[in-house]
Amino acid sequence: MAGTRAAIRYAKAILDIAQANGNAANVNNDMLSICAAVKESNELKEFLVNPTLTVSVKLNALLEVFATAQNETKSLFQLLLENKRFEILHAIASQYNALFDELNGMETAIVTTAVPLSSDLESKVLAKIKEFSNKNITIQNIVDPSIIGGFVLRIGDKQLNASVADKLQALKREFSN
Repeated sequence: MAGTRAAIRYAKAILDIAQANGNAANVNNDMLSICAAVKESNELKEFLVNPTLTVSVKLNALLEVFATAQNETKSLFQLLLENKRFEILHAIASQYNALFDELNGMETAIVTTAVPLSSDLESKVLAKIKEFSNKNITIQNIVDPSIIGGFVLRIGDKQLNASVADKLQALKREFSN
């Protein structure tokens, strides 16, 4: 929990600096690539949390891996070196992306379905979502065969569960009472 709060503070600070420099979008791209790299590479994830490696080794490796990063991102690496907090780099990058999207009025709708959404169905879902939200919405489709059919829509902290599995669970609860 403390790591998450710290990540939010770091992300807010970096966003403020990047905005002041007019470079928030480029730093967002850096943070997206950091998230993707950590998510795809277990070695990088383990490298960042490894307590036996010195922080200077971690800094040099990150500067080499993300050589094309913006100055604000490289400053973040330096700050993490000074505070010995490299283990929260992924959380900082994720929080930065969320704050940047919120600042620009963008939001991601997570649609969980039993089968992948067709482009036609995705456009219909997007049109329906835009009736409820004035933000720029992007759809992320998660395929989960366990919901059997229907969909689960999650936007921010709101969720609509119209899955067959949920309806079956409701029937089961009703019959067991």
